[in-house]
Amino acid sequence: DVFFVISGYLITTIIISEMAEGKFSIVNFYERRARRILPALFFVMAACLPFAWLWLTPNDLKDFGQSLVAVSTFSSNILFWWESGYFDTAAELKPLLHTWSLAVEEQYYILFPIFLMLTWRLGIKWVLILLSIAFLISLGVAEWGTQYATHSKIISGAFFLLPTRGWELLIGVFAAFYLKHNTHLKSHAVNQMLSLLGFGMIAYSIIAFDKTTPFPSLYALIPTIGTGLLILCAVPKTLIHKLLSLKFIVGIGLISYSAYLWHQPLLAFARNKVEGDVAELHLIILCITSLLMAWFSWRFVEKPFRNKNQTTRKSIFTFAITGMIIFTLIGIYITQKNGFFDYFIEQNSEITNGDIGHDEFHMYTKENYAPCSDQTIYEKAENWYGLIRCQQSSNNNPTVAVFGDSHAEHLFLGLDAHSDYEYIYLIRGGYPFSEEESHQYLIDYIINNKDIKTVIYSMYWLSNYTFFGEPVFKDKLLNTINLFTNANKNLILVADVPDFRFDAKSCYFVAKFNREKTKCEISFSDFQAQRKYLPLLKTIATDFNLELIDPSALFCDDQKCSMVKDQTILYRDNEHLNIPSSRLVGEFIVRNSTILDKN
Repeated sequence: DVFFVISGYLITTIIISEMAEGKFSIVNFYERRARRILPALFFVMAACLPFAWLWLTPNDLKDFGQSLVAVSTFSSNILFWWESGYFDTAAELKPLLHTWSLAVEEQYYILFPIFLMLTWRLGIKWVLILLSIAFLISLGVAEWGTQYATHSKIISGAFFLLPTRGWELLIGVFAAFYLKHNTHLKSHAVNQMLSLLGFGMIAYSIIAFDKTTPFPSLYALIPTIGTGLLILCAVPKTLIHKLLSLKFIVGIGLISYSAYLWHQPLLAFARNKVEGDVAELHLIILCITSLLMAWFSWRFVEKPFRNKNQTTRKSIFTFAITGMIIFTLIGIYITQKNGFFDYFIEQNSEITNGDIGHDEFHMYTKENYAPCSDQTIYEKAENWYGLIRCQQSSNNNPTVAVFGDSHAEHLFLGLDAHSDYEYIYLIRGGYPFSEEESHQYLIDYIINNKDIKTVIYSMYWLSNYTFFGEPVFKDKLLNTINLFTNANKNLILVADVPDFRFDAKSCYFVAKFNREKTKCEISFSDFQAQRKYLPLLKTIATDFNLELIDPSALFCDDQKCSMVKDQTILYRDNEHLNIPSSRLVGEFIVRNSTILDKN
Protein backbone atom coordinates (compact mmCIF):
# COMPACT_ATOMS: atom_id res chain seq x y z
CA ASP A 1 0.00 0.00 0.00
CA VAL A 2 2.86 2.37 0.86
CA PHE A 3 4.57 1.22 -2.34
CA PHE A 4 1.55 2.23 -4.46
CA VAL A 5 1.28 5.71 -2.95
CA ILE A 6 4.98 6.45 -3.47
CA SER A 7 4.85 5.13 -7.02
CA GLY A 8 1.77 7.19 -7.84
CA TYR A 9 3.51 10.29 -6.50
CA LEU A 10 6.84 9.81 -8.28
CA ILE A 11 5.43 8.89 -11.67
CA THR A 12 2.84 11.67 -11.63
CA THR A 13 5.45 14.24 -10.62
CA ILE A 14 7.56 13.31 -13.62
CA ILE A 15 4.65 13.31 -16.08
CA ILE A 16 2.92 16.54 -15.04
CA SER A 17 6.22 18.43 -14.80
CA GLU A 18 7.08 17.48 -18.37
CA MET A 19 3.54 18.09 -19.60
CA ALA A 20 3.52 21.54 -18.02
CA GLU A 21 6.70 22.31 -19.95
CA GLY A 22 5.26 20.82 -23.14
CA LYS A 23 7.99 18.22 -23.53
CA PHE A 24 6.34 15.02 -22.35
CA SER A 25 7.04 12.05 -24.61
CA ILE A 26 5.32 8.74 -24.01
CA VAL A 27 8.22 6.96 -25.72
CA ASN A 28 10.67 8.57 -23.29
CA PHE A 29 8.38 7.66 -20.41
CA TYR A 30 8.19 3.99 -21.38
CA GLU A 31 11.94 3.95 -21.98
CA ARG A 32 12.57 5.16 -18.41
CA ARG A 33 10.14 2.59 -17.03
CA ALA A 34 11.79 -0.20 -19.03
CA ARG A 35 15.23 0.81 -17.76
CA ARG A 36 13.98 0.94 -14.18
CA ILE A 37 11.92 -2.25 -14.05
CA LEU A 38 12.82 -4.88 -16.61
CA PRO A 39 16.57 -5.62 -16.32
CA ALA A 40 16.48 -6.52 -12.61
CA LEU A 41 13.14 -8.32 -13.06
CA PHE A 42 14.47 -10.48 -15.90
CA PHE A 43 17.65 -11.19 -13.92
CA VAL A 44 15.63 -12.50 -10.96
CA MET A 45 13.33 -14.53 -13.23
CA ALA A 46 16.35 -16.15 -14.89
CA ALA A 47 17.87 -16.93 -11.50
CA CYS A 48 14.64 -18.65 -10.45
CA LEU A 49 14.62 -21.12 -13.35
CA PRO A 50 17.18 -23.70 -12.09
CA PHE A 51 15.72 -23.71 -8.57
CA ALA A 52 12.22 -24.13 -9.94
CA TRP A 53 13.40 -27.18 -11.89
CA LEU A 54 15.18 -28.66 -8.87
CA TRP A 55 12.75 -27.95 -6.05
CA LEU A 56 9.22 -27.53 -7.40
CA THR A 57 6.85 -30.41 -7.94
CA PRO A 58 5.51 -30.76 -11.50
CA ASN A 59 2.19 -29.11 -10.58
CA ASP A 60 3.98 -26.18 -8.99
CA LEU A 61 6.48 -26.07 -11.85
CA LYS A 62 3.55 -25.77 -14.25
CA ASP A 63 2.15 -22.91 -12.16
CA PHE A 64 5.60 -21.32 -12.22
CA GLY A 65 5.61 -21.57 -16.01
CA GLN A 66 2.26 -19.78 -16.15
CA SER A 67 3.61 -17.07 -13.87
CA LEU A 68 6.61 -16.55 -16.21
CA VAL A 69 4.17 -15.80 -19.01
CA ALA A 70 2.05 -13.53 -16.83
CA VAL A 71 5.00 -11.56 -15.44
CA SER A 72 6.37 -11.08 -18.96
CA THR A 73 3.02 -9.69 -20.13
CA PHE A 74 2.37 -7.46 -17.09
CA SER A 75 -0.61 -9.55 -16.01
CA SER A 76 0.58 -11.61 -13.03
CA ASN A 77 -2.00 -9.95 -10.77
CA ILE A 78 -4.72 -11.29 -13.06
CA LEU A 79 -3.18 -14.78 -13.05
CA PHE A 80 -2.86 -14.94 -9.27
CA TRP A 81 -6.39 -13.58 -8.88
CA TRP A 82 -7.71 -16.25 -11.23
CA GLU A 83 -5.73 -19.00 -9.48
CA SER A 84 -6.78 -17.95 -5.98
CA GLY A 85 -9.26 -20.27 -4.31
CA TYR A 86 -10.00 -22.84 -1.66
CA PHE A 87 -7.40 -25.36 -2.84
CA ASP A 88 -4.79 -22.94 -4.17
CA THR A 89 -1.11 -23.53 -3.51
CA ALA A 90 -0.11 -21.63 -0.39
CA ALA A 91 0.93 -18.09 -1.26
CA GLU A 92 4.26 -18.40 0.53
CA LEU A 93 5.28 -21.24 -1.84
CA LYS A 94 4.91 -19.24 -5.09
CA PRO A 95 8.26 -17.71 -6.13
CA LEU A 96 6.79 -14.92 -8.28
CA LEU A 97 3.62 -14.16 -6.34
CA HIS A 98 4.91 -10.77 -5.24
CA THR A 99 4.99 -9.55 -8.84
CA TRP A 100 1.21 -9.02 -8.66
CA SER A 101 1.89 -5.55 -7.23
CA LEU A 102 4.42 -4.83 -9.95
CA ALA A 103 1.77 -5.79 -12.53
CA VAL A 104 -0.68 -3.33 -10.96
CA GLU A 105 1.98 -0.63 -11.31
CA GLU A 106 2.78 -1.58 -14.88
CA GLN A 107 -0.89 -1.40 -15.82
CA TYR A 108 -1.01 2.02 -14.18
CA TYR A 109 2.07 3.08 -16.19
CA ILE A 110 0.30 2.09 -19.40
CA LEU A 111 -3.06 3.71 -18.68
CA PHE A 112 -2.29 6.83 -16.63
CA PRO A 113 -0.08 8.71 -19.14
CA ILE A 114 -2.67 8.07 -21.85
CA PHE A 115 -5.40 9.40 -19.56
CA LEU A 116 -3.43 12.59 -18.88
CA MET A 117 -2.63 13.09 -22.56
CA LEU A 118 -6.34 12.82 -23.42
CA THR A 119 -7.60 15.08 -20.60
CA TRP A 120 -4.77 17.60 -20.14
CA ARG A 121 -6.36 20.08 -22.52
CA LEU A 122 -9.46 20.20 -20.28
CA GLY A 123 -7.41 21.88 -17.56
CA ILE A 124 -6.15 20.82 -14.16
CA LYS A 125 -9.55 21.34 -12.53
CA TRP A 126 -11.30 18.79 -14.74
CA VAL A 127 -8.39 16.37 -14.55
CA LEU A 128 -8.65 16.42 -10.75
CA ILE A 129 -12.45 16.09 -10.85
CA LEU A 130 -12.21 13.02 -13.05
CA LEU A 131 -9.45 11.53 -10.88
CA SER A 132 -11.52 12.22 -7.75
CA ILE A 133 -14.49 10.37 -9.25
CA ALA A 134 -12.20 7.46 -10.13
CA PHE A 135 -10.78 7.55 -6.58
CA LEU A 136 -14.21 7.35 -4.94
CA ILE A 137 -15.41 4.57 -7.25
CA SER A 138 -12.21 2.57 -6.72
CA LEU A 139 -12.32 2.95 -2.94
CA GLY A 140 -16.03 2.12 -2.85
CA VAL A 141 -15.61 -1.03 -4.92
CA ALA A 142 -12.61 -2.06 -2.79
CA GLU A 143 -14.60 -1.61 0.42
CA TRP A 144 -17.55 -3.56 -0.97
CA GLY A 145 -15.35 -6.32 -2.37
CA THR A 146 -13.47 -6.86 0.89
CA GLN A 147 -16.21 -6.26 3.46
CA TYR A 148 -19.52 -7.22 1.88
CA ALA A 149 -18.93 -9.51 -1.10
CA THR A 150 -19.23 -13.24 -0.46
CA HIS A 151 -17.92 -14.71 -3.72
CA SER A 152 -14.26 -15.72 -3.37
CA LYS A 153 -13.33 -14.37 -6.80
CA ILE A 154 -14.71 -10.92 -5.94
CA ILE A 155 -12.86 -10.88 -2.61
CA SER A 156 -9.56 -11.93 -4.18
CA GLY A 157 -10.15 -9.59 -7.11
CA ALA A 158 -10.41 -6.68 -4.70
CA PHE A 159 -6.93 -7.57 -3.47
CA PHE A 160 -5.17 -8.23 -6.77
CA LEU A 161 -6.69 -6.00 -9.43
CA LEU A 162 -6.02 -2.42 -10.52
CA PRO A 163 -9.62 -1.13 -10.29
CA THR A 164 -9.61 -1.71 -6.52
CA ARG A 165 -5.99 -0.71 -5.99
CA GLY A 166 -6.16 2.40 -8.14
CA TRP A 167 -7.30 4.65 -5.28
CA GLU A 168 -4.03 3.94 -3.43
CA LEU A 169 -2.01 5.08 -6.44
CA LEU A 170 -4.27 8.12 -6.71
CA ILE A 171 -3.39 9.29 -3.20
CA GLY A 172 0.17 9.67 -4.49
CA VAL A 173 -1.19 11.31 -7.65
CA PHE A 174 -3.07 13.92 -5.61
CA ALA A 175 0.05 14.61 -3.53
CA ALA A 176 2.01 15.20 -6.74
CA PHE A 177 -0.59 17.62 -8.10
CA TYR A 178 -0.68 19.50 -4.78
CA LEU A 179 3.08 19.96 -4.59
CA LYS A 180 3.25 20.93 -8.25
CA HIS A 181 0.97 23.90 -7.64
CA ASN A 182 1.68 24.60 -3.97
CA THR A 183 4.64 24.71 -1.62
CA HIS A 184 5.07 22.61 1.49
CA LEU A 185 3.37 23.93 4.61
CA LYS A 186 5.15 26.92 6.13
CA SER A 187 4.72 25.94 9.77
CA HIS A 188 7.56 23.78 11.05
CA ALA A 189 5.44 22.63 14.00
CA VAL A 190 2.61 21.48 11.72
CA ASN A 191 5.02 19.65 9.40
CA GLN A 192 6.66 18.05 12.43
CA MET A 193 3.34 16.91 13.84
CA LEU A 194 1.86 15.66 10.56
CA SER A 195 5.02 13.82 9.48
CA LEU A 196 5.18 12.08 12.87
CA LEU A 197 1.49 11.25 12.54
CA GLY A 198 2.07 9.81 9.07
CA PHE A 199 5.00 7.72 10.26
CA GLY A 200 2.93 6.52 13.22
CA MET A 201 0.04 5.52 10.94
CA ILE A 202 2.37 3.37 8.83
CA ALA A 203 3.99 1.85 11.93
CA TYR A 204 0.57 1.13 13.43
CA SER A 205 -0.50 -0.66 10.24
CA ILE A 206 2.60 -2.85 10.30
CA ILE A 207 2.05 -3.78 13.93
CA ALA A 208 -1.73 -4.01 14.19
CA PHE A 209 -2.84 -5.38 10.83
CA ASP A 210 -2.51 -9.05 9.94
CA LYS A 211 -3.74 -11.48 7.29
CA THR A 212 -7.29 -11.28 8.69
CA THR A 213 -7.47 -7.51 8.06
CA PRO A 214 -9.52 -6.94 4.90
CA PHE A 215 -7.45 -5.17 2.26
CA PRO A 216 -7.66 -2.84 0.42
CA SER A 217 -10.70 -1.70 2.41
CA LEU A 218 -11.07 1.48 4.44
CA TYR A 219 -8.43 0.03 6.75
CA ALA A 220 -5.90 0.71 3.99
CA LEU A 221 -6.56 4.43 4.36
CA ILE A 222 -4.37 4.37 7.47
CA PRO A 223 -1.04 3.43 5.82
CA THR A 224 -1.83 5.20 2.55
CA ILE A 225 -2.83 8.51 4.11
CA GLY A 226 0.16 8.11 6.43
CA THR A 227 2.40 7.81 3.38
CA GLY A 228 0.75 10.86 1.84
CA LEU A 229 1.48 12.85 4.98
CA LEU A 230 5.15 11.85 4.80
CA ILE A 231 5.35 13.00 1.18
CA LEU A 232 3.73 16.34 1.99
CA CYS A 233 5.19 17.10 5.41
CA ALA A 234 8.50 15.25 5.98
CA VAL A 235 10.45 18.36 4.96
CA PRO A 236 14.03 19.23 6.00
CA LYS A 237 14.58 19.78 9.73
CA THR A 238 11.67 17.50 10.74
CA LEU A 239 12.54 14.39 12.75
CA ILE A 240 11.18 12.06 10.09
CA HIS A 241 13.20 13.78 7.36
CA LYS A 242 16.34 13.37 9.47
CA LEU A 243 15.50 9.73 10.05
CA LEU A 244 14.85 9.02 6.37
CA SER A 245 18.04 10.90 5.43
CA LEU A 246 20.32 8.55 7.36
CA LYS A 247 22.85 6.95 5.02
CA PHE A 248 21.70 3.47 5.98
CA ILE A 249 18.07 4.27 5.15
CA VAL A 250 19.04 6.00 1.91
CA GLY A 251 21.11 2.94 0.98
CA ILE A 252 18.16 0.64 1.62
CA GLY A 253 16.07 2.94 -0.56
CA LEU A 254 18.54 2.64 -3.44
CA ILE A 255 18.37 -1.16 -3.45
CA SER A 256 14.71 -1.40 -2.38
CA TYR A 257 13.39 -2.42 -5.81
CA SER A 258 15.90 -5.25 -6.14
CA ALA A 259 15.26 -6.27 -2.53
CA TYR A 260 11.55 -6.42 -3.35
CA LEU A 261 12.30 -8.67 -6.32
CA TRP A 262 14.57 -11.06 -4.41
CA HIS A 263 12.79 -11.58 -1.10
CA GLN A 264 9.83 -13.69 -2.26
CA PRO A 265 11.76 -16.15 -4.48
CA LEU A 266 14.32 -16.77 -1.71
CA LEU A 267 11.64 -17.38 0.92
CA ALA A 268 9.41 -19.42 -1.41
CA PHE A 269 12.17 -21.73 -2.62
CA ALA A 270 13.39 -22.19 0.96
CA ARG A 271 9.90 -23.18 2.08
CA ASN A 272 9.54 -25.54 -0.88
CA LYS A 273 12.89 -27.10 -0.07
CA VAL A 274 12.12 -27.76 3.62
CA GLU A 275 8.41 -28.43 2.94
CA GLY A 276 7.18 -26.09 5.61
CA ASP A 277 8.08 -23.15 7.77
CA VAL A 278 11.66 -21.93 7.75
CA ALA A 279 13.50 -21.71 11.07
CA GLU A 280 13.99 -18.19 12.47
CA LEU A 281 17.76 -18.33 12.05
CA HIS A 282 17.34 -19.34 8.43
CA LEU A 283 14.84 -16.51 7.91
CA ILE A 284 17.43 -14.03 9.16
CA ILE A 285 20.03 -15.52 6.82
CA LEU A 286 17.58 -15.32 3.91
CA CYS A 287 16.78 -11.68 4.68
CA ILE A 288 20.47 -10.81 4.74
CA THR A 289 20.96 -12.76 1.51
CA SER A 290 18.13 -10.85 -0.16
CA LEU A 291 19.83 -7.56 0.74
CA LEU A 292 23.18 -8.78 -0.60
CA MET A 293 21.55 -9.98 -3.81
CA ALA A 294 19.68 -6.68 -4.01
CA TRP A 295 22.95 -4.75 -3.81
CA PHE A 296 24.47 -6.97 -6.50
CA SER A 297 21.45 -6.44 -8.78
CA TRP A 298 21.46 -2.70 -8.20
CA ARG A 299 25.19 -2.35 -8.78
CA PHE A 300 25.65 -4.66 -11.77
CA VAL A 301 22.22 -4.78 -13.40
CA GLU A 302 20.13 -1.73 -12.53
CA LYS A 303 22.84 0.96 -12.74
CA PRO A 304 24.33 -0.09 -16.11
CA PHE A 305 20.93 -0.28 -17.77
CA ARG A 306 19.89 3.12 -16.39
CA ASN A 307 23.04 4.71 -17.80
CA LYS A 308 22.11 6.01 -21.26
CA ASN A 309 25.77 6.23 -22.19
CA GLN A 310 26.12 2.50 -21.68
CA THR A 311 22.69 1.38 -22.91
CA THR A 312 20.97 3.20 -25.77
CA ARG A 313 17.22 3.51 -26.24
CA LYS A 314 17.31 1.00 -29.08
CA SER A 315 19.24 -1.44 -26.89
CA ILE A 316 16.85 -1.18 -23.95
CA PHE A 317 13.75 -1.67 -26.11
CA THR A 318 15.39 -4.59 -27.93
CA PHE A 319 16.37 -6.09 -24.57
CA ALA A 320 12.85 -5.61 -23.20
CA ILE A 321 11.07 -7.18 -26.16
CA THR A 322 13.56 -10.05 -26.39
CA GLY A 323 13.29 -10.79 -22.67
CA MET A 324 9.51 -10.74 -22.78
CA ILE A 325 9.47 -13.14 -25.73
CA ILE A 326 12.05 -15.54 -24.24
CA PHE A 327 10.39 -15.81 -20.82
CA THR A 328 6.96 -16.11 -22.41
CA LEU A 329 8.14 -18.98 -24.61
CA ILE A 330 9.85 -20.71 -21.67
CA GLY A 331 6.69 -20.36 -19.60
CA ILE A 332 4.48 -21.68 -22.39
CA TYR A 333 6.80 -24.67 -22.91
CA ILE A 334 6.80 -25.55 -19.19
CA THR A 335 3.02 -25.21 -19.08
CA GLN A 336 2.45 -27.33 -22.20
CA LYS A 337 4.74 -29.99 -20.76
CA ASN A 338 2.49 -30.01 -17.66
CA GLY A 339 5.47 -29.21 -15.45
CA PHE A 340 7.28 -32.25 -16.96
CA PHE A 341 4.87 -34.46 -15.04
CA ASP A 342 5.38 -37.49 -17.29
CA TYR A 343 9.16 -37.21 -17.12
CA PHE A 344 9.19 -37.35 -13.33
CA ILE A 345 6.55 -40.07 -13.20
CA GLU A 346 8.85 -42.29 -15.25
CA GLN A 347 11.57 -41.80 -12.63
CA ASN A 348 9.31 -42.54 -9.67
CA SER A 349 9.12 -46.22 -8.79
CA GLU A 350 7.73 -45.72 -5.29
CA ILE A 351 4.11 -44.90 -6.14
CA THR A 352 2.22 -46.28 -9.12
CA ASN A 353 -1.44 -45.39 -8.48
CA GLY A 354 -3.65 -42.59 -7.22
CA ASP A 355 -4.53 -39.07 -8.34
CA ILE A 356 -3.00 -35.87 -6.98
CA GLY A 357 -4.23 -32.32 -7.38
CA HIS A 358 -7.93 -31.56 -7.60
CA ASP A 359 -8.71 -31.59 -11.31
CA GLU A 360 -9.05 -35.35 -11.72
CA PHE A 361 -11.15 -35.75 -8.57
CA HIS A 362 -13.67 -33.07 -9.53
CA MET A 363 -13.77 -34.14 -13.17
CA TYR A 364 -14.44 -37.74 -12.12
CA THR A 365 -17.30 -36.59 -9.91
CA LYS A 366 -18.81 -34.51 -12.70
CA GLU A 367 -18.57 -37.31 -15.26
CA ASN A 368 -19.93 -40.11 -13.08
CA TYR A 369 -22.71 -38.49 -11.07
CA ALA A 370 -25.79 -36.38 -11.67
CA PRO A 371 -25.87 -32.69 -10.77
CA CYS A 372 -27.97 -31.74 -7.76
CA SER A 373 -31.60 -31.76 -8.87
CA ASP A 374 -32.58 -28.76 -6.76
CA GLN A 375 -31.78 -25.78 -8.99
CA THR A 376 -31.35 -23.28 -6.14
CA ILE A 377 -28.88 -25.54 -4.33
CA TYR A 378 -27.01 -26.20 -7.57
CA GLU A 379 -26.69 -22.54 -8.51
CA LYS A 380 -25.28 -21.62 -5.08
CA ALA A 381 -22.77 -24.47 -5.04
CA GLU A 382 -19.01 -24.09 -4.91
CA ASN A 383 -17.13 -24.75 -8.13
CA TRP A 384 -13.66 -25.85 -9.16
CA TYR A 385 -12.74 -23.92 -12.31
CA GLY A 386 -16.25 -24.28 -13.66
CA LEU A 387 -16.89 -27.79 -12.30
CA ILE A 388 -19.91 -27.46 -10.00
CA ARG A 389 -19.35 -29.20 -6.67
CA CYS A 390 -22.86 -30.45 -6.04
CA GLN A 391 -23.65 -33.96 -7.25
CA GLN A 392 -25.93 -36.83 -6.33
CA SER A 393 -25.91 -40.55 -7.08
CA SER A 394 -28.49 -40.34 -9.86
CA ASN A 395 -31.55 -38.40 -10.91
CA ASN A 396 -33.57 -40.26 -8.26
CA ASN A 397 -34.44 -38.45 -5.05
CA PRO A 398 -31.51 -38.59 -2.59
CA THR A 399 -32.02 -40.43 0.69
CA VAL A 400 -28.64 -39.73 2.33
CA ALA A 401 -27.06 -36.27 2.54
CA VAL A 402 -23.32 -35.82 3.07
CA PHE A 403 -23.13 -32.42 4.78
CA GLY A 404 -20.27 -30.12 5.79
CA ASP A 405 -17.27 -28.70 3.97
CA SER A 406 -14.68 -30.19 1.62
CA HIS A 407 -13.80 -32.76 4.30
CA ALA A 408 -17.33 -34.10 3.89
CA GLU A 409 -17.25 -33.80 0.11
CA HIS A 410 -14.32 -36.18 -0.25
CA LEU A 411 -16.36 -38.98 1.39
CA PHE A 412 -19.11 -38.93 -1.25
CA LEU A 413 -17.49 -41.06 -3.97
CA GLY A 414 -16.65 -43.92 -1.64
CA LEU A 415 -19.97 -43.89 0.17
CA ASP A 416 -21.89 -44.11 -3.09
CA ALA A 417 -19.62 -46.88 -4.38
CA HIS A 418 -20.26 -49.15 -1.40
CA SER A 419 -23.96 -48.89 -0.65
CA ASP A 420 -27.23 -48.81 -2.55
CA TYR A 421 -28.58 -45.59 -1.07
CA GLU A 422 -29.07 -42.47 -3.14
CA TYR A 423 -26.48 -39.93 -1.94
CA ILE A 424 -26.14 -36.20 -2.35
CA TYR A 425 -23.30 -34.09 -1.02
CA LEU A 426 -24.10 -30.58 0.20
CA ILE A 427 -21.01 -28.59 1.07
CA ARG A 428 -19.72 -25.04 1.17
CA GLY A 429 -16.63 -23.28 2.35
CA GLY A 430 -17.12 -21.50 5.66
CA TYR A 431 -18.47 -22.89 8.91
CA PRO A 432 -20.84 -25.88 8.59
CA PHE A 433 -23.24 -24.96 11.40
CA SER A 434 -26.77 -23.66 11.72
CA GLU A 435 -27.24 -19.89 11.65
CA GLU A 436 -24.14 -19.54 9.47
CA GLU A 437 -24.99 -17.87 6.16
CA SER A 438 -22.77 -20.28 4.26
CA HIS A 439 -24.65 -23.40 5.39
CA GLN A 440 -28.07 -22.55 6.81
CA TYR A 441 -29.84 -22.87 3.46
CA LEU A 442 -28.33 -26.36 3.03
CA ILE A 443 -29.56 -27.35 6.49
CA ASP A 444 -33.04 -26.05 5.63
CA TYR A 445 -33.00 -28.07 2.42
CA ILE A 446 -32.07 -31.27 4.27
CA ILE A 447 -34.64 -30.74 7.02
CA ASN A 448 -37.47 -29.99 4.59
CA ASN A 449 -36.63 -32.84 2.22
CA LYS A 450 -38.73 -35.79 3.37
CA ASP A 451 -36.81 -38.23 1.18
CA ILE A 452 -33.54 -37.58 3.03
CA LYS A 453 -33.54 -39.92 6.03
CA THR A 454 -29.86 -39.88 6.97
CA VAL A 455 -27.23 -37.15 7.31
CA ILE A 456 -23.50 -37.88 7.30
CA TYR A 457 -21.93 -34.90 9.03
CA SER A 458 -18.22 -34.16 8.73
CA MET A 459 -15.93 -31.18 8.41
CA TYR A 460 -12.43 -29.96 9.05
CA TRP A 461 -13.14 -30.51 12.74
CA LEU A 462 -9.85 -29.22 14.13
CA SER A 463 -9.97 -25.99 12.13
CA ASN A 464 -13.47 -25.12 13.37
CA TYR A 465 -12.72 -26.29 16.93
CA THR A 466 -9.61 -24.11 17.04
CA PHE A 467 -11.24 -21.11 15.39
CA PHE A 468 -14.26 -20.92 17.68
CA GLY A 469 -12.81 -22.43 20.86
CA GLU A 470 -14.47 -25.40 22.55
CA PRO A 471 -17.42 -23.60 24.27
CA VAL A 472 -18.64 -21.82 21.11
CA PHE A 473 -17.82 -24.80 18.90
CA LYS A 474 -19.83 -27.06 21.18
CA ASP A 475 -22.84 -24.73 21.18
CA LYS A 476 -22.83 -24.44 17.39
CA LEU A 477 -22.44 -28.18 16.93
CA LEU A 478 -25.23 -28.99 19.39
CA ASN A 479 -27.58 -26.48 17.75
CA THR A 480 -26.95 -28.05 14.36
CA ILE A 481 -27.33 -31.60 15.65
CA ASN A 482 -30.58 -30.67 17.37
CA LEU A 483 -32.01 -29.36 14.12
CA PHE A 484 -31.27 -32.64 12.36
CA THR A 485 -32.43 -34.93 15.15
CA ASN A 486 -35.61 -32.89 15.77
CA ALA A 487 -36.38 -33.38 12.07
CA ASN A 488 -36.06 -37.16 12.64
CA LYS A 489 -32.92 -37.51 10.57
CA ASN A 490 -30.51 -40.33 11.30
CA LEU A 491 -27.16 -38.69 12.01
CA ILE A 492 -23.69 -40.12 11.50
CA LEU A 493 -20.62 -38.17 12.60
CA VAL A 494 -17.37 -38.94 10.78
CA ALA A 495 -14.07 -37.99 12.41
CA ASP A 496 -11.38 -36.42 10.27
CA VAL A 497 -8.51 -38.13 8.49
CA PRO A 498 -4.90 -37.03 9.15
CA ASP A 499 -3.70 -33.63 7.93
CA PHE A 500 -0.15 -34.26 6.74
CA ARG A 501 0.91 -30.60 6.67
CA PHE A 502 2.78 -31.26 3.41
CA ASP A 503 1.31 -31.65 -0.03
CA ALA A 504 0.75 -35.05 -1.63
CA LYS A 505 2.87 -33.84 -4.54
CA SER A 506 5.90 -33.82 -2.25
CA CYS A 507 5.27 -37.47 -1.43
CA TYR A 508 4.34 -38.50 -4.95
CA PHE A 509 7.53 -37.37 -6.62
CA VAL A 510 9.92 -39.15 -4.30
CA ALA A 511 12.47 -39.76 -7.06
CA LYS A 512 12.71 -36.12 -8.14
CA PHE A 513 13.66 -34.91 -4.70
CA ASN A 514 15.60 -38.00 -3.53
CA ARG A 515 13.28 -38.25 -0.59
CA GLU A 516 12.80 -41.08 1.84
CA LYS A 517 9.44 -42.77 2.22
CA THR A 518 9.16 -41.03 5.58
CA LYS A 519 8.36 -37.86 3.62
CA CYS A 520 4.94 -39.45 3.06
CA GLU A 521 4.35 -39.86 6.80
CA ILE A 522 3.72 -38.05 10.05
CA SER A 523 4.16 -39.48 13.52
CA PHE A 524 1.12 -40.80 15.34
CA SER A 525 1.77 -38.29 18.13
CA ASP A 526 1.52 -35.46 15.57
CA PHE A 527 -1.80 -36.86 14.41
CA GLN A 528 -3.06 -37.12 17.97
CA ALA A 529 -2.38 -33.39 18.37
CA GLN A 530 -4.87 -32.85 15.52
CA ARG A 531 -7.63 -34.61 17.43
CA LYS A 532 -8.32 -32.17 20.25
CA TYR A 533 -11.94 -32.10 19.16
CA LEU A 534 -12.44 -35.88 19.38
CA PRO A 535 -13.25 -36.26 23.12
CA LEU A 536 -16.04 -33.69 22.75
CA LEU A 537 -17.32 -35.44 19.64
CA LYS A 538 -17.39 -38.77 21.47
CA THR A 539 -19.29 -37.25 24.39
CA ILE A 540 -21.89 -35.69 22.09
CA ALA A 541 -22.27 -38.93 20.13
CA THR A 542 -22.90 -40.82 23.38
CA ASP A 543 -25.35 -38.24 24.74
CA PHE A 544 -27.38 -38.15 21.51
CA ASN A 545 -26.99 -41.86 20.73
CA LEU A 546 -25.33 -41.05 17.42
CA GLU A 547 -22.96 -43.10 15.32
CA LEU A 548 -19.41 -41.76 15.37
CA ILE A 549 -17.07 -43.38 12.85
CA ASP A 550 -13.32 -42.79 12.92
CA PRO A 551 -11.52 -43.90 9.72
CA SER A 552 -8.01 -43.04 10.96
CA ALA A 553 -7.05 -46.71 11.35
CA LEU A 554 -6.90 -46.89 7.54
CA PHE A 555 -3.95 -44.50 7.58
CA CYS A 556 -2.32 -44.90 10.98
CA ASP A 557 -0.78 -47.49 13.24
CA ASP A 558 0.51 -46.78 16.75
CA GLN A 559 3.73 -45.26 15.35
CA LYS A 560 2.88 -43.27 12.25
CA CYS A 561 0.29 -42.20 9.69
CA SER A 562 1.01 -42.55 5.98
CA MET A 563 -0.63 -41.21 2.84
CA VAL A 564 0.61 -44.24 0.85
CA LYS A 565 -0.74 -47.78 0.93
CA ASP A 566 0.22 -50.61 -1.40
CA GLN A 567 2.04 -48.21 -3.76
CA THR A 568 -1.11 -46.09 -4.02
CA ILE A 569 -1.15 -42.48 -2.88
CA LEU A 570 -4.27 -41.71 -0.87
CA TYR A 571 -4.32 -37.90 -0.83
CA ARG A 572 -4.65 -35.20 -3.50
CA ASP A 573 -3.12 -32.47 -1.32
CA ASN A 574 -2.21 -32.42 2.37
CA GLU A 575 -5.70 -33.01 3.80
CA HIS A 576 -8.16 -34.13 1.09
CA LEU A 577 -8.75 -37.72 0.03
CA ASN A 578 -8.34 -38.68 -3.62
CA ILE A 579 -10.44 -41.15 -5.59
CA PRO A 580 -8.89 -44.43 -4.28
CA SER A 581 -8.92 -43.31 -0.65
CA SER A 582 -12.47 -41.97 -0.88
CA ARG A 583 -13.51 -45.49 -1.90
CA LEU A 584 -11.41 -46.96 0.91
CA VAL A 585 -12.89 -44.68 3.55
CA GLY A 586 -16.40 -44.97 2.12
CA GLU A 587 -16.28 -48.74 2.41
CA PHE A 588 -15.02 -48.43 6.00
CA ILE A 589 -17.84 -46.07 6.96
CA VAL A 590 -20.53 -48.26 5.40
CA ARG A 591 -19.11 -51.40 7.00
CA ASN A 592 -19.02 -49.80 10.44
CA SER A 593 -22.43 -48.12 10.30
CA THR A 594 -25.55 -49.97 11.39
CA ILE A 595 -27.57 -47.34 9.52
CA LEU A 596 -25.82 -47.69 6.15
CA ASP A 597 -24.76 -51.35 6.14
CA LYS A 598 -27.71 -53.28 4.76
CA ASN A 599 -25.77 -56.52 5.07
